[in-house]
This record gives sequence, C-alpha cells and structure tokens, in this order.
Amino acid sequence: MSITRRHLIRSGMLGAAGLLLAPRAGAGRAWAAAPAPQARAKSIIQVWLWGGPSHLDTFDPKPATGYDYCGPLDKPIPTNVDGIVIGELLPLLAKQADKYSLIRSMTHGINAHETAAYSVQTGRTPGGRLVYPGMGAVVSLLKGYSAGYIGLIPPYVVLTELQGRFSESGFLGPRYAPFATAGDPQQNPFVVQGVITPGISDQRQRDRRALLHQLDTLGTALKGQATLEAFAQGEDQAYELILGESGKVFDLSQEKDEVRERYGRNTFGQSCLAARRLVERGVPYITINFKGWDTHKQHFQAMRQRLPQLDKGLAGLLQDLSDRGLLDSTIVWCCGEFGRTPKVLWEPPWNGGRGHWGPVFSALVAGGGFKGGHVVGASDGKGEEVKDRPVYPADLIGSMYELLGLDPDTKLPNPEGLDVRLTPSGDERQGQGERLAEIM
Repeated sequence: MSITRRHLIRSGMLGAAGLLLAPRAGAGRAWAAAPAPQARAKSIIQVWLWGGPSHLDTFDPKPATGYDYCGPLDKPIPTNVDGIVIGELLPLLAKQADKYSLIRSMTHGINAHETAAYSVQTGRTPGGRLVYPGMGAVVSLLKGYSAGYIGLIPPYVVLTELQGRFSESGFLGPRYAPFATAGDPQQNPFVVQGVITPGISDQRQRDRRALLHQLDTLGTALKGQATLEAFAQGEDQAYELILGESGKVFDLSQEKDEVRERYGRNTFGQSCLAARRLVERGVPYITINFKGWDTHKQHFQAMRQRLPQLDKGLAGLLQDLSDRGLLDSTIVWCCGEFGRTPKVLWEPPWNGGRGHWGPVFSALVAGGGFKGGHVVGASDGKGEEVKDRPVYPADLIGSMYELLGLDPDTKLPNPEGLDVRLTPSGDERQGQGERLAEIM
C-alpha cells in the first residue's frame, strides 16, 4: 500500500505532508518528453483576470468610438514605446511597454465562462471526448516531476484560490493539479493551507510533533516497515516546509516595506510579490487568480478599483523581475477568458455594464524569450472583430511551450492510450493560426 495525499489529509495529520509525499510516491513513473528545442524560459507566471477584462479599457483602447463604447475612459495614454497606447488607468504599465508585447487579436468566439476559460488555458476546443489538462498541469508534468524537480514547494501553485471553471489537471489526473495556497498574502501571516496555522507558534508546532512521536507506539513497534517509513519521510518534508527554509517563501514580512508598497498593499499586489519569490525558488508555474472582472453591471465603477490594482501589481512584478535578472527566464502572461462587449450596456438593469465577448480580446506577454515593445494583430475600429492576424489560444500556448523548450510534438500520457500531443495538430488545428514568431 502506498500513502497518498488524500490518506494523509483524511487522517487529520500534517496537511503539508500531503502536499509533499504524493509526488515522491509516484516518482518512479517519470514521463519522458520528446527532444526539446532550446529553452529560453524556466518559469511562467500567469496573471488570470478572472471573469474577462474589457480590451477597450485595458490594452486596446478605441477613443474615436465615442461614449457608447468608451464611456468615461476615453483618454488613453502613450507608453514609453512610440505608437503604443493603453488605457488611461494603467500609467505605471505605460512606462514599461518596452518590457512587454500586446496581442490585440486573441480570439476563440466563445462567450461562456467555463468553455472560454477551458479554451484559453488548454489551447483546445471544448466539447470533445477528452478533458485536456491546462498549461500549468502540463508544465508540472514536463518541467516539474519528470524533469527532476526536487523542491518541497509543488511545481504548480495557484495564488490564492482555484477558479472552479474546469479541471486544471484534466486527464493527467490529480497528481498534476495545482496547489492552491488559500489565505490572503496581504495579511500577516499569509495563512497558506497546510503550511501556516493561525495562532500556532513554531515552538508549539515542535512541541506537537514531539508529543506525536511519544504517542506513536505503532511506529516504534513496526520500525522499518515500508509504509510507515514513507509516512515518516513525508512528515520530515512537511515539517521542513512548516518550520524550515522552504516555507519561508510565503513569509512576505521578509520583504522590505518599500518593496511591498511598490506592488500594492492588496491581495493582487502581494500575490504578485509572492509569485516573484516562488520563481526565485525555481517553481516552474504560478497562477495568480485575480477576481472581479465579470462586470455586467456598473463596469466603470469596478474598473476604477481594479485597474489601478492591476497596474501597480503587474508593473511592480515586471520591474522587480527585470531588476533581479529574472525576466529573461520568466514568462509573464496576462489575460482573461475573453473580452467584454465593446458597446456599453447603459440600459437597466446593467447601468453601464459590459457583457462577455469572445470574438476578439487582448493579452499581454513579457519575458522568457518574448520581445518587448511590440503589438501583434489588431481588432477593427470598434473592437468587435479581429481585423488582422488572428491569434488563437493554441497559438499563444504553443509559443510559450516552445520558449520553455518543450517540443510541440511531445506525446502526453493518456489513461486510454490515445495519441495526444502537446499542442493541437492535423484536423485539430483547422482554423488556427501559427506561433508568435514575430515576438519570439
């Protein structure tokens, strides 16, 4: 019998051990990837604008369309790259356009949250017989466990909660699902599930462990038994995460106050800071789920709160990665599942809202081999359709895989033994474009 994460958690003992032991219990089943192209990137930070941001108010402003499309946000600002303008509530990002490129022709035509999120994060068309894994799970497999990843922090981390829109691990199974931290990184301490227990000091954790060992007569009687030895290994790893150096990656109080302020003292800003710290520890895939972009009602009121937070947190992240020499090896990509209706819904009950819009939307990409200071594609004059260079989710995801050094022809392990490749091919790619060669 092998001990799994579920067994440990159900036993009520050492939630963190559950995070650590399961990967090592399956370490003998490493997956061999296809021969890889040269890697430029080592890690990915995915900034997910949960609910779908308006492309007109962020990265593809259309001031000439008038009030029915722009509302009060009709004064886009120039960036530090000639010819590129972005939304007026993003002044800090405007100063860093040389570090990122904008894709203004993302498309999939899907207007439902679940299926759009699935498409953008897997690169696959929803509705088939398979539930494909999201990019984070694939990276967890090919750049994590099968690539000899040995960190105690799981290779796929979500800050701070899962979307619940689809199964992130898909047919790869729960071993490759993300570890969601829960908690709130702007609080002190940042209560990470299974690692930090509110109100419990380090000394009390040590005392609890000592008492547990005193009461563990079964472990003493069966010393050397394989299953209990595996449990003991998991316990050692768990306490190293709780009390050792590894768990301190989540202790944002170690950062200077001016650094924390630069990111913004809010959940999103401090999540960006936590993501930088995770990259420094070698974690290959981090997702920041930033809520609040599903603005059917009172859209502009929400934007005046959300956009400054996005601006400060994302700009702080890009600058910090650059200053530390990490941006060249870290991909940052920022988008949601779709855009929002270009024409504002002024009538009740929406009162100035924007609906779902999958025909065209925008994404920001930076680092890890992506060039800065470029714009890929274009929407039409009202931001309603793709005008030039359609970019599908598979094109963006495939480009990031290649920058990670992953061959797009890599065969993924499938429980039914089906021939499933890393990116869509053949008939699967009908209607799709190509890699983002112009910014790679």
